[in-house]
Amino acid sequence: MNAAESQLPSEWDLEESAFPRHGSLDARIHHALRYAVLAPSSHNSQPWRFQVGGDGVALLADRTRSLPVVDPYDRELTISLGAALFNLRAALAHFGMSYTIDVFPDQDDADVVARVAVQDRPGEDAEVARLAAAIALRATNRQAFSPIPLPDKVLDLLCAAAMAEGAAACAVTDTPRRDHLADLVARADQAQFGDVRFRRELASWIHPRRERDGMPAYAFGMPHLLDVEASLLGLVLRTFDVGGGVAARDAALVAGSPLLLCLSTRQDNPAAWLFAGQAMQRVLLTARLEGYDASFLSQAVEVPALRQEMRNFLDTEPFPQLLLRIGRGPAAPHSRRRPLAEVLS
Repeated sequence: MNAAESQLPSEWDLEESAFPRHGSLDARIHHALRYAVLAPSSHNSQPWRFQVGGDGVALLADRTRSLPVVDPYDRELTISLGAALFNLRAALAHFGMSYTIDVFPDQDDADVVARVAVQDRPGEDAEVARLAAAIALRATNRQAFSPIPLPDKVLDLLCAAAMAEGAAACAVTDTPRRDHLADLVARADQAQFGDVRFRRELASWIHPRRERDGMPAYAFGMPHLLDVEASLLGLVLRTFDVGGGVAARDAALVAGSPLLLCLSTRQDNPAAWLFAGQAMQRVLLTARLEGYDASFLSQAVEVPALRQEMRNFLDTEPFPQLLLRIGRGPAAPHSRRRPLAEVLS
């Protein structure tokens, strides 16, 4: 990160002392939402809106930020919303507020994903509250990881984190299964980049690093590109099938990662996707507190035939939802976020 970039306003600078401890309930909820918007999302699309009022907050899907080619049913969009919901839960608990959640409460409006009723009293889930400390520390790390294995204690913590949110976790640490998953990811890359519609959609979300959404060039392993050069990356993706090179890079990342963690669910519907997103974020924050980085390599889940092959190979729950790689890597920059005012309804 260069000096000019480091001087940009950062939504990641969360001051504990800024919490309006004696302010109104709405003011405290607004502060907790600053943590919610730091959740990861597909292509850093940030497909969420929030509506505060009535002693609570509603989480809504912003489908203008959907990805119709790679995510035609809004599965990954809903997983992203689940991650934001978990961040909100952690922040509320951390600041001494309890909550109850009603998911998909409005049968006539599928965009209302959850209503969170907030009570002005401490909750009982100290473990969720503890994870709030990791929210601003977490960053998607797309660089190579050290091959040093994770301790069994950490593996158990990560699997327990997923299970606590209703998802199954299949941990892959052995070389033969890692290599098989590397092959699946490479085949998925080649299939996706062979589709010009996929490349155009991806290119439309490659933004200069000063922008508050989308993916900068370093998301593609090119951390030193200037904005003007990064803009050419979008043109290259639109014009050429670079799937072979991307596949080779991603396969190497998979094969060299000490842990691959597949999260799966028994159902494959919006409620299951929302729970998978909360499980994903709980795993990511748990990993961060233990000193580990993570990134996503879920391409094989996005290609239906390969998703089924992954399920059969791992012998896990019927519906794999995402694949995480976890380990320790060099420091990674944060992706930008839209200001809170922009996502409030």
